[in-house]
Amino acid sequence: MAKWKEGDRVKVVTRETTMQDKMANRYFDHMAGLVGTVQNVYSDEEIAVKVDLNSLSKVSKDVHTEATKRLRSKFLESVSEEGRSKLTAEEKDFVPNYMILVRAEDLSAAS
Repeated sequence: MAKWKEGDRVKVVTRETTMQDKMANRYFDHMAGLVGTVQNVYSDEEIAVKVDLNSLSKVSKDVHTEATKRLRSKFLESVSEEGRSKLTAEEKDFVPNYMILVRAEDLSAAS
């Protein structure tokens, strides 16, 4: 099994989802084929991958876009008027990361 480290470019392998996966919530069909960068390695059972948004399926991308809108709105509502006026455009239009936890054996090197 490959040993992954922070900064490695990886792709989630495509495979059948087993009953054990479903019971442990560790692999889902929508993760197959996602490409990203290893952000943290906790163990071979838990590797945090920051997914490239352009590798998301249309449905996942739409969900992420809607969640981003809601997060921005909630953030701006929690900041005072004075605080909002001091925020830059980039701070107001932040894009949250799409992170997944994956087992080492469910990753391959991204090409």
